[in-house]
Amino acid sequence: MVFLAVLCTSLTYSQDVSGTVSDSSGPLPGASILVKGTTNGAQTDFDGKFTIKNVGSNAVLVFSYIGLKTQEVNVAGKSTVNVVLKEDSAELKEVVVIGYGSVRKKDATGAVDQLSSKSFDNVGAPNPADLLRGKVAGVQVTQSSGEPGAAASIRIRGNSSIRSGNGPLIVVDGVPLDGGDVSAGNDIGLGSQSARNPLNFINQNDIESMTVLKDASSTAIYGSRGANGVIVITTKKSKSKEPQLTYSNSFTFSSLASNLELMSGDEYVANGGRDNGSRSYNWENAVMRNAFSSNHDVSFTKSTENSSTRVSIGASNTEGIVNKTGLDKYTFALNNSNDFFGGALKVDTKVNYSSLRDEAALISNDVGFVGNLIATAIYWNPTDRLINADGSYNVRPNGSADLNNSFLNPALLSDSYKDNTNTNKLLASIKSTLKINDNLNYQFLFGVETSNSTRKSQLSPAIQIQNVAQATPPGSTQLKFGQAGITQIERVNRTFEHTLNYNKTVNDNFSFDALAGYSYYDYNVSGSNTSAKGFDPGQTNLIDNIEGGLQNEFRASSFRNRNELQSFFGRVNTTLYKKLLITASFRSDGSTKLGANNKYGSFPAIGVGYKVFEDKAGLVNSLKLRANYGVTGNQEFTVNSAVARASYGLNGALNVDSNANENLKWETTTSSGVGLDFAFINNRLTGSVDYFTRDTKNLIFPVPSAASQPGPPSPRFVNLPGNLINNGVEVSANYKIIDTEKLTWDFSANASFLSNTMENFAGFIQAGALHGQGLSGAFSQVVTNNEPIYSYYMYEFRGYDANGASIYADAAGADASLGLAAKKLVGKQGLPKMNLGFATNVTYKNFDAAVSFYGAFGHYLYNNTANAFFFKGAFQGGRNVPASVATSPQDAGDPNSPSTKYLEKGDFLRMGNLTFGYTFTGATLEKMKISSARFFVNGQNLLLFTNYSGFDPEVNTDKSLNGVPSAGIDYLSYPRSKAIALGLNVTF
Repeated sequence: MVFLAVLCTSLTYSQDVSGTVSDSSGPLPGASILVKGTTNGAQTDFDGKFTIKNVGSNAVLVFSYIGLKTQEVNVAGKSTVNVVLKEDSAELKEVVVIGYGSVRKKDATGAVDQLSSKSFDNVGAPNPADLLRGKVAGVQVTQSSGEPGAAASIRIRGNSSIRSGNGPLIVVDGVPLDGGDVSAGNDIGLGSQSARNPLNFINQNDIESMTVLKDASSTAIYGSRGANGVIVITTKKSKSKEPQLTYSNSFTFSSLASNLELMSGDEYVANGGRDNGSRSYNWENAVMRNAFSSNHDVSFTKSTENSSTRVSIGASNTEGIVNKTGLDKYTFALNNSNDFFGGALKVDTKVNYSSLRDEAALISNDVGFVGNLIATAIYWNPTDRLINADGSYNVRPNGSADLNNSFLNPALLSDSYKDNTNTNKLLASIKSTLKINDNLNYQFLFGVETSNSTRKSQLSPAIQIQNVAQATPPGSTQLKFGQAGITQIERVNRTFEHTLNYNKTVNDNFSFDALAGYSYYDYNVSGSNTSAKGFDPGQTNLIDNIEGGLQNEFRASSFRNRNELQSFFGRVNTTLYKKLLITASFRSDGSTKLGANNKYGSFPAIGVGYKVFEDKAGLVNSLKLRANYGVTGNQEFTVNSAVARASYGLNGALNVDSNANENLKWETTTSSGVGLDFAFINNRLTGSVDYFTRDTKNLIFPVPSAASQPGPPSPRFVNLPGNLINNGVEVSANYKIIDTEKLTWDFSANASFLSNTMENFAGFIQAGALHGQGLSGAFSQVVTNNEPIYSYYMYEFRGYDANGASIYADAAGADASLGLAAKKLVGKQGLPKMNLGFATNVTYKNFDAAVSFYGAFGHYLYNNTANAFFFKGAFQGGRNVPASVATSPQDAGDPNSPSTKYLEKGDFLRMGNLTFGYTFTGATLEKMKISSARFFVNGQNLLLFTNYSGFDPEVNTDKSLNGVPSAGIDYLSYPRSKAIALGLNVTF
């Protein structure tokens, strides 16, 4: 009887429980389920399904999976329990990718930040660089313009060089990218245009994580290429043992984000402008449009016990808000991994291929008085028509009888210009890992990066512009118009790396991980340029008949360069007593870029961490102190800088272009810093604080050569005496405000404070070129001692005198006329002193919402557009200007000299992204064989807070001078857009 009673009780209170375990991307194979307090458990199969027998009706099931948050669920008599595990986002538990390996965030001795693919769901990003904007302390990302595919400058902890590259090293799946321009710039008579963004080839949906290495402890392993920081991009691989198909799409609607305060036709006439009778002109309608873009991605994943494969295909069409601009991108990615001989040998194959099609408008960086497409649209008389009654273009506004070299019709210019760039890029690698024993493995990596880009552009002879006209025959007054150019760039780069890794846990108090390696990099670039001028008026396709131009105006050139880099490196990570962490690394690099006497450089680094607290309960959960010191280098300077170069001029004379310097050596940056990582309030508040200083010396710069030689004076690249000092503080934090099963809410923020100064420097280098009427040869910035780089140097504007002439301060501070005034350092700089980013994310059941902001403060922008086009003389000459210029007391003959009148605060705060999403669940999806589906609405650049009067304060027009880049100059840049996107992600 007792036995029967026990049996009946067991039947009453025990049952079988089954269900499905998944994460945000679908079913989760290999997840563990355990009846709490017992050893009764199970694991999910390939479909994420499980069954546990003999589960009490009031039992608690514990669900767990590596990298995901453990979840407990009360059975409460249910026979089916489905669970969606969430990412365990506790910062100090992350595994972050570093150079040649990975490490737990809590064991890292350097300043390392990582963004996972989960962070990208709420970001609308035209290219991978935008994913970092406002997300990582100490990282500033500035788009050169709002054009699709435009270049972006990435600065990690500021600038570390005057003339060499300041961008970080980009490493994709272990292969360091070349860093040079993939596509060509352009100059077709109305100013030059920049090359495209070299990261455009990567599909955002193929990225698993982006890791930013900021200090010497983490970057010195990359030696001569680590001075500007390192960004390590890891692409996605298969996570599902069952076939899984994912389709994602988005449709985006874009429009002009902000406008210039130009006069309407009525305002123009009311302020004394010439009335040509029309009131229909609107500059936006002349060259702008509301743009539509679409993006489609399909990926397939499949894994077995010994292999995994992920294949993806992407296609996007991005229209620009300026007429006849856009970017079409087609991508293919393969990530395959296979284990052989019982796991002793692992082979990883990764392929990324992209085909890009760029269409550009004539929006150049250095055009003069005539203007580019944006300039012609904004200066056009708003009372004038673009199209005559007979359908022809109006090419002589204001009754001008000469060539249209003062007022270009923007509609005619747009229709007369064609500019298309086709770029194909391949990045592929194969990595073999041989497990020699439980502690030692050998790895070989071969990577290849190739690109082929062709840019074809033409300016039709239908538009007659004086400064691009050619006389025929030479010396005559008969003119021919039209220009065409074809530029090709081909890159072939190879990477060979051998590494040995040994890790050993000796006992509970001592463990270490040692790495030794050898690398060889071979970078090759070649190209050609063909151009012609002066075509017959009836010609329309100049590109395919480029030899049809004037014989004496046909040009052809080619180039080929090669750079080799050989490296030996090693690193040791040691843990003592589970608290003391020590990382020591060393790298020796040899480069063909350097002088014969300084081919090799050495780059050591050490980092130390101490865990004051770790995984404690209560108010203070984890606390880790860090300190680091190291030396890194910068080899991103012009190839062949150390050797003599010569060329023949048009007259056949030999010119020496550069003199040799056998002693040219690395620019080196010595870095040190301290940091604190923390976790408080039961790990709900996590973050870090860092202080750093960087000292760059041996600055590479060309100086005139005193040697006697043919042709004009030529430069010689030398290492200048002086130090570029950067100091900064970085703060980042994440707080889980609410963290329950149904509702989560977190808030994250980061800020960086940066200062830089030139010290021990005797030079005075002009920088920040200006262009436009009256600005030939003008500059706005200098590099000089005891000042920040890109310090503004110009006249200090004090207003107008009784005659409408500008008043400027002389060097002593007293007011003076232009003839007596002196240019001076005005105490303002183009680089931000503070960068800020913050975001919040909320999920409630199936709903999610997120918003992010970022901004920059403490810097000034030079409005070169206003300097060149918005002055009283321009208005009196028949051009449109803001009303404040038309009504100002300035005299029409007052020179528009560079001055603080056009220097404005660049402070801004922008809402980067606003996203609302809903994840569908239920029986309907199961019937359709859909494991997950999410619909979202995303807004980009919807709000901007700034006092800047130009299109946008987040601008970085390339105004290089003497090879020195600029910062904070705005000149007729492609306007930025605001956008709304609708999207759907479905996994089958």
